[in-house]
Formats: sequence, C-alpha cells, structure tokens
Amino acid sequence: MKILFVCTGNICRSAMAEGILRNKLNKAGIKAETDSCGFEPFHVGDTPDNRALAVCRKYGIDISNHVARLFRKQDFTGFDRIYVMDTSHYYSVSGMAGSPDDMKKVDYILNLLYPGKDLQVDDPWYHDMQAFERTFKQLDAACDTLIKVIGAEQSGQL
Repeated sequence: MKILFVCTGNICRSAMAEGILRNKLNKAGIKAETDSCGFEPFHVGDTPDNRALAVCRKYGIDISNHVARLFRKQDFTGFDRIYVMDTSHYYSVSGMAGSPDDMKKVDYILNLLYPGKDLQVDDPWYHDMQAFERTFKQLDAACDTLIKVIGAEQSGQL
C-alpha cells in the first residue's frame, strides 16, 4: 500500500499528514508507504514550515527530514491512494489524470471522517500556531480512520 498526500506547497498540511500517518503505521505495525507533495514550485526543496515542525514535534512526530516536491503525473502509477487537502488540489490533480482510473485513487482526506462531504483541511499557512494545531488535529483524526481501513484491508476484513 502506497499513500500520497497533496497540498499547495508541501511544507504544511501534506507534510504533516505524511508524518502523522508514518508514525501511526509504525506504531500499528502496518506495512505501507507514505509520501507527500504539492503544486507550488516556490517551495520545492524546502523543509517544512517551522510551525508545522513544532506542532508535530509536540506530538512526538519528527518531520524535519521532509523535503518538498511537486506532484507528478507518474504519482498516479506510483501510489494506490492520493489524498488531497482542498478543492484546488483536487482539481489540480484531476487536471493531470490520464484516465478515469487515475481519479479512482483520489479523494479528499477528510472524506475518511465525513464521507462524500468533500470538506477541506484548514490551511494554517497565513495563521498562528493555533491554526497549525487545529490542522494537526484534523489530519490526526483522518489518519486514525485511515489506519483502521488499511488494517482491515490487510487483515482481509474488507
């Protein structure tokens, strides 16, 4: 199982989601890979935003080795699931899809918690640490559900 998270610059939301899920996978002993990327080329090669680093560190998650990268068309073949943070990401990803099968892999991450609602993860970039904390909690809850789904699939219960 390979899971990709997508946001704008790949230095806040998607980087946090990748770290959160990786931590949960390790704790659960589930074999899966996770990565993240974005659509804003300005941040390619950057490490996560200091506020994202701090909030993850607060919860025992180290994302300091993350390096931002762009979404690529080949990500459709390299990943089993692609989770976007908001509507602009969904449309950006869909614009690069080569087939309807590509889009079967794509969903809003918060649809794990609120199926079919297409709710957006709060973008903390222009805000304070409280915004990063709220975003972390949204992603943490979604990743809890994702761990349950992956665990059930790998044990043959789904």
